[in-house]
Amino acid sequence: MITFVLIYNILIMKIVLIGAGNLATNLGKALLAAGHDILQVYSRTMESASRLAVQVGGSPTNDLNRLVYTADVYILSVKDNVLAELIPKVCKGREKSLVVHTAGSIPLDSFMGMTFHYGVFYPMQTFSKDREVDFQEIPVFIEYNDNFAKRKLELLAHSISNHVARLDSADRKYLHLAAVWACNFTNHCYDMASEILERHGMSFEIMLPLIDETTRKIHKISPQAAQTGPAVRYDENVIRSQSELLKDIPLAKDIYERMSVSIHRRNLESAQTDSRNV
Repeated sequence: MITFVLIYNILIMKIVLIGAGNLATNLGKALLAAGHDILQVYSRTMESASRLAVQVGGSPTNDLNRLVYTADVYILSVKDNVLAELIPKVCKGREKSLVVHTAGSIPLDSFMGMTFHYGVFYPMQTFSKDREVDFQEIPVFIEYNDNFAKRKLELLAHSISNHVARLDSADRKYLHLAAVWACNFTNHCYDMASEILERHGMSFEIMLPLIDETTRKIHKISPQAAQTGPAVRYDENVIRSQSELLKDIPLAKDIYERMSVSIHRRNLESAQTDSRNV
C-alpha cells in the first residue's frame, strides 16, 4: 500500500502549458486523462488560453509574468520562431523545475545557461484541435540534460504513450525532416489533387479509397516497392499530356514534372541496387 502511494505521487505531475495550439491542445488532453494536474495554460491571447483551460483545467493567462512557480514541468508548445524569446522568460526563477519544448528541429541546447533541468518532448504526429488522437499509439521522442530531467521526462512520456524513445538533437532534425516529407508534403499533394478535382466538378472523396490503399500498402512493403504510376517507367506521353493539363497552374506543373523525374530516378537507383545484390 505504501509503495502504491509513493509511485502515484511520483507519476502525477503539476504542469503548466505554454501554448494553446494544435499540439498543446491534444497534449493537454492526454496529460489530463493520465491524471496529471494542469495548473495553468498560457497563450498570447486570453481567448485561446481560456478555450484550452476549459478543456484541460487550470487557470488561463496571457501574461508570462503571472506564471506560477510551483509546477513540476513547464511545457513550451509554441511556434519554433518564438522559442528563443520565451525560453529565458519561462526559465527565470523556475530553475528547480523541468522546462521542455516540443519542437522537432530546435536543439536541446537552446535551454543552455537558462535553467538547471531541461529537455525535449517531441510527439511525432500531426495534430488538429478538432480531431481526437490516441496518444498511447504516438511515438514520443525525448532528450534531457541530466538525470533529474531524464527521470521526469520518462515518467511523463510513459504516462501517455506506449512508444517512448530517447533521440538526440542531431538525429531528431532528420526525423522531423522525414516527417515533413511523409506528412506535410503528402497532405499538400492531397490539397493539389483536391483543387484539380474541384476545378472540374468532382469531389475529393473519390480519392479516399486510393489514398487508404496506398497507406495500407506501406504497412506491408517499402514505399519504394509500393510506387506505381507513369513516372516509375517514365511514360513520356502520359507525363507530357498530364503536365500540359496543369498549364494554368504553373507551380503545380513544375512540381509535377520535378516529382516525376525524382520518382523515375529513385526507381532506376533501386533497380541498379537490386541488380548488384543478385
